[in-house]
Amino acid sequence: MRLRFLGTDSNQGTCPAMYATDRGTYVVQGKVVTDTTALGDVRDLAGDETLVEIDPSLVRHLIEHYQEHHQGG
Repeated sequence: MRLRFLGTDSNQGTCPAMYATDRGTYVVQGKVVTDTTALGDVRDLAGDETLVEIDPSLVRHLIEHYQEHHQGG
């Protein structure tokens, strides 16, 4: 899998960040969720999956990319 950087709102150059993959999916870079209460709220988390928390400001990068590449925008 190859990743294409979409953006970050971090001034330090560290996480969180958004990426598009060459598979037509997205990858988020953020803090791994380890809170046991939060993990207890999750449905059907497979052994090869994890939860990543991102800042809401990153969603704009995802929306912009999706509109440009999947809605003809």
